[in-house]
Amino acid sequence: MIKGFFFLLFCFTILSINAQGNTEVYLFDLEWNNGTPSLSNPKNISNNHGYDNQPSFWNNDVVLFASTRADQTDIKKFNITKGSTSNWITNTPTGSEYSPLRIPGSDNVSSIRLDLDGLQQLYEYDINTGESEALSDLKIGYHVWYNDHTMVATVLVKNRMDLVMIDFDQGIQVTVDENVGRSLHKIPQIDLVSYIKKETSKEKPRQIKSFDVNSRQIETILDVNYPMEDMAWLSDGTIISPDKNRIAKYHPAKDSTWSDFHVFDKNQVFKISRIAVSPNNKRLALVTDVSPKEIVQRQVNTFNKRDLNRFLSCYAEGILAQRFPVDTMYVGKDKMLDSYERFFANTKNTSVEVVKRIAIGNYVIDEEATLVDGREGHQVAIYDVTNGLINSMSFIFPNQETRDAESIVKQQLDAYNARDIDAFMDTYTDDVKLYNYPNTLFSEGKEKMREGYGSFFEKTPDLNCEIKNRMVIGNKVIDEEYLTMNGSNFSAAAIYEVENGKIAKVTFLR
Repeated sequence: MIKGFFFLLFCFTILSINAQGNTEVYLFDLEWNNGTPSLSNPKNISNNHGYDNQPSFWNNDVVLFASTRADQTDIKKFNITKGSTSNWITNTPTGSEYSPLRIPGSDNVSSIRLDLDGLQQLYEYDINTGESEALSDLKIGYHVWYNDHTMVATVLVKNRMDLVMIDFDQGIQVTVDENVGRSLHKIPQIDLVSYIKKETSKEKPRQIKSFDVNSRQIETILDVNYPMEDMAWLSDGTIISPDKNRIAKYHPAKDSTWSDFHVFDKNQVFKISRIAVSPNNKRLALVTDVSPKEIVQRQVNTFNKRDLNRFLSCYAEGILAQRFPVDTMYVGKDKMLDSYERFFANTKNTSVEVVKRIAIGNYVIDEEATLVDGREGHQVAIYDVTNGLINSMSFIFPNQETRDAESIVKQQLDAYNARDIDAFMDTYTDDVKLYNYPNTLFSEGKEKMREGYGSFFEKTPDLNCEIKNRMVIGNKVIDEEYLTMNGSNFSAAAIYEVENGKIAKVTFLR
């Protein structure tokens, strides 16, 4: 029982404070060389375990963003040129603030406040005193200031957001468009506001549109064939938009296709959700999910420190813990919290050491050596990380020892690279089963597998698989594979299960 219970320990949940996920705000220098922009000098300016999001520039040297602390989200100001210091602008125990913007011609900030009773309104905050007053009784989601008394905002209506122009001086509220996105911007050097229109057709999932506040005319800037959520403008009229760990760029007057603006190392910037550019176009701020590797390592570190709160904050509310592949151990935060509190109370010394690690997309596979009050253990844990939180994990224990497991997997690899279908199939059982993780069957039986792989071998002359990492636990061999086929390369992981000297089951993670 103690061994199985210990493995649950690496599966936990999140405190409600972090229900929105783990995100960080990064700041980069935006440099221009002969008209070509590039990013350099990255800096994590939030450096906070939890929700940090919605950056905007107060001016060229100050960034505002929403950041979580003590069960609430408040507005933080980061001073770039004053020793990289930061201070809090708001402190609202009865609610949380989001989407801060400087009000034009003022030293005050506007922000969306979500109160504990569910009331959501736009407020104005005095940056020096923190005092606030409501600006509108509309349920505003996002906003951009056109001038010191006019804004364009998204307003929550049923199951969508509508675009509304609000003139505070004249007391006018005009609905401009329906079913729009969150990304609102003043377009550089022209007196228009851009927004993303959400369509229902597959052919036009998004459109970037412009709105003229004075004439109230709407024009289409660009059709976008993927579900874009966020964008920003550079001073030369280039649109930049995040796509996972990449920022793409497109100039409506010059380009016919999107191209790379910057591609990040996934271990630094895993999945970008928002971007903002300084008024002088010399700095760029972005929001990224914390990488799965960092989240998994964080839960290892906090577990070893016996810091239960920070350990739990690495996990999602509905955390699912299983024995591989689908034998449920625990579901949900409350049950696991009770278990871990009792576990720490009843053990004096616990630790885990990561022996090997494989990272494939949202998955992190760790081979771990454990120690509980002097008792050594060995396991493999497969973590599925979504939105910066561990959403599920599956544990493999060395229950069935097989001495020849690694050798038979090596034989099938050699045959695969030689494209020798007979030698390749000879390493599998007659009723071999192939799965996509965690347990989706897509092929059963040796003859069906031979048919698929035989054709594949014939059509792929450059086929090659290189093993980057290998874990062996009981009768299972877990390989990190770097594959070449038809001029392309990609990484994947495979879990081979060996029975009686043959491979009986393979589970793929991609």
